[in-house]
Amino acid sequence: MKHIRVTVRPDLDRSPGFVAYLLDSPDVEEARAVDWNRADPATTTHLYAVDGDVAGFRDAATDTPGVESVALSAVDAARSYALLDVRDDVVPMFGVVEEALARAGLVVRRPLVYRDGRIHGHVVGDSGALQAVLDEAPDAMDVTLEEVGRFPSARANPASDLSDRQWEALETAVDLGYYNQPRATTHEEIAAELGCAPNTASEHLQKAEAKLINAVVESVPAGH
Repeated sequence: MKHIRVTVRPDLDRSPGFVAYLLDSPDVEEARAVDWNRADPATTTHLYAVDGDVAGFRDAATDTPGVESVALSAVDAARSYALLDVRDDVVPMFGVVEEALARAGLVVRRPLVYRDGRIHGHVVGDSGALQAVLDEAPDAMDVTLEEVGRFPSARANPASDLSDRQWEALETAVDLGYYNQPRATTHEEIAAELGCAPNTASEHLQKAEAKLINAVVESVPAGH
């Protein structure tokens, strides 16, 4: 079983208007395709998280032929969610991608991240299915393989590299509010829950945090 990290740079002139907006608008810091569902052979429902001007995104989506509806969770929040119904037969790029991904042997891991003109994602599956998807990529999408490796791996799932004790320390810290602002607990209180010395609890947390942070940093392409 393989895991690949992929970066896609769509041709903005040939992309749906709302996709071009997410990738190119200075009013959007970052967006995520959180999930999607092909409700019938022709229509797909997409859930996006937008960090930025979601009203502008709504307008771009409304003006895009093939977008049947747009619903927003909020307009003035720092992060808002948008639910779109898209006709795949009217938005060719989406239809081709949906067909390519709707095959046995692979899974696209959510979310897909839209940032700085590129879409970043992870796919898990057998080698044949993965290669078939790459071969069927539309001409309007420049696909780059950033990494190919086995699955599971620490980079595909950073939590898989944590020891049981490190994971327990993180869970306890979260439950007690250690990562709240301001912090709601101390190393001593975490240690009491874990049944160990405060220095040991601190060491578990530091090692777990280092593994997670390094995995995240390494997974982001240079220049973001």
